[in-house]
Amino acid sequence: MTAAPEDIRDVYERQAAIYDAQRSRELFEARWLARFAACLPAGGRVLDLGCGTGTPIARWFIAEGFAVTGLDIAEAMLAFARERWPEGDWRQGDMRDFELPERFDGIVAWNSFFHLTPAAQRDCIARMARHLAPGGSLLTTVGPRAGEVTGAVGDETVYHASLSPAEYAACLEENGLRLTGFLAEDPETQDHSVMMARKDA
Repeated sequence: MTAAPEDIRDVYERQAAIYDAQRSRELFEARWLARFAACLPAGGRVLDLGCGTGTPIARWFIAEGFAVTGLDIAEAMLAFARERWPEGDWRQGDMRDFELPERFDGIVAWNSFFHLTPAAQRDCIARMARHLAPGGSLLTTVGPRAGEVTGAVGDETVYHASLSPAEYAACLEENGLRLTGFLAEDPETQDHSVMMARKDA
């Protein structure tokens, strides 16, 4: 089955309940989340791009005392987050064209950024850079190498893409961000490839 980036919203709208039931709560991401959080001021503002149901990434930041804004393309995913944290700041929006009035100390895009095409990823990096406060940090998952592949959400196929590590480093630099960490297929995070960057102060 083929997958197109334009299908992402509809897939997550249909698969929200299955995704939520299947999403690991083991917090295999914890080491990277802690490393990222150490770069942020206590109680700082965090934008969770592609926050999904809020579990487990936004939940972790909320528990650590950060002010979290969650943005996701699928209302069905956000419904879970709003039910769990009715006082939370949950917004429907698209990573490809979001424009928020706030600036954030940190932006995390775990298992969401890689659904964008390579061109849209370059645009999104520029957009994320504009939404970061000076000295702010970025944490995202990418691919280990340049290319387009497919993944799965529930029983549906979804689009994934990545630039090369060198391309990411160059794109970050062009937007005033400095690469501070990259690990391809980290075995401690179920083989996710993880990238961190920091905006110039």
